Amino acid sequence: MSKPRETAVYTHGHHESVLRSHTSRTAANSAAYLLGSLKPHMRILDIGCGPGTITADLAALVPDGHVTGVDHAPAILDQARATAAGRGLTNVDFAAADVHALDYPDDTFCVVHAHQVLQHVGDPVQALREMRRVTKPGGFIAVRDADYAAMTWYPAVPGLDDWLELYGRVARANGGEPDAGRRLRSWALAAGLADITATSGTWTYSTAGERAWWGGLWADRTVASSYAERATEGGHATTGQLEAIASAWREWAGQEDGWFAVLHGEILCRK
Repeated sequence: MSKPRETAVYTHGHHESVLRSHTSRTAANSAAYLLGSLKPHMRILDIGCGPGTITADLAALVPDGHVTGVDHAPAILDQARATAAGRGLTNVDFAAADVHALDYPDDTFCVVHAHQVLQHVGDPVQALREMRRVTKPGGFIAVRDADYAAMTWYPAVPGLDDWLELYGRVARANGGEPDAGRRLRSWALAAGLADITATSGTWTYSTAGERAWWGGLWADRTVASSYAERATEGGHATTGQLEAIASAWREWAGQEDGWFAVLHGEILCRK
């Protein structure tokens, strides 16, 4: 029998505008729901580590333990290694992996963590089964994912409605589920997990600097990243439509009363 494998295409890619967002992620702003469960000796698997900022934070929090960061895109791992090396961390390593078929024995890790991963995979239930398999008895499976349909903003710049509708179409055409946050508990139950604590968390952008950063990276991502290529090549939008959406992001960012909130679902499961 062949092993399950990834069937979805990662919507965002690793354009500079994407990494601008990913490198801002820390354990504090992206995994706070997990931190109270960590112990200094723990061995952690960080799935979908990307440029490694959360991975490095986790490694610093388990000085007597070890963290392994894995990603489906091998090319990003050099940046993750550089992130860890720049912080002088020696209890961390990185490898390429597919969450649907992890190359680790049963009961290996104290914590298996995935941030913004299940929204992009072809079979999130199988991914959670694998995460459970490699977690030690008594260990934790920790997952956090955004929920695009629950994102909200002010003022009501019409082009942002177009952005949200288009992003949902492109992400689903790539095999993902952009409204993953609300589904995490359901997926965990389907994967056989029972001891589940479901919570939520937000990122909020409202100051002038925050609006410029968030609106700017989405404006650039809309016209210059892999997402833009998949939107046009898949027949979901024209270049002109993408440029109009990018302009809408810049318009929103320039509003003195602008406000944007990203809702995330979170699950912390005890094996």
